[in-house]
Amino acid sequence: MRLITAVIKPFKLDDVKAALEQFGVRGMTVSEASGYGRQRGHTEVYRGAEYQVDLVPKVRLEVLAEEDDADDVIDVIVKAAQTGKIGDGKVWSVPVDTVVRVRTGERGPDAL
Repeated sequence: MRLITAVIKPFKLDDVKAALEQFGVRGMTVSEASGYGRQRGHTEVYRGAEYQVDLVPKVRLEVLAEEDDADDVIDVIVKAAQTGKIGDGKVWSVPVDTVVRVRTGERGPDAL
């Protein structure tokens, strides 16, 4: 089993969510995040004063997937989140040893 984590632009969340639902993903966790990559933030002008925005708003999406489906889930996220512009985000996966559904106590693939 794999935990797939994606950090994407907030306005792409609905597209990614719809693509994952169409692929068959039944659950995900979404949280607000902020950070920067190569772009190192950006500058904005507010009431005539220019200031530096160091941390760009992002969305962090986490999905549990079977080992066989992990690469496909990553591809779905990348295709749905991609704009071709700097700051599109990152996707990575890590192995998961144990998953337990709290309500029923089911473990492993049954807990998804």
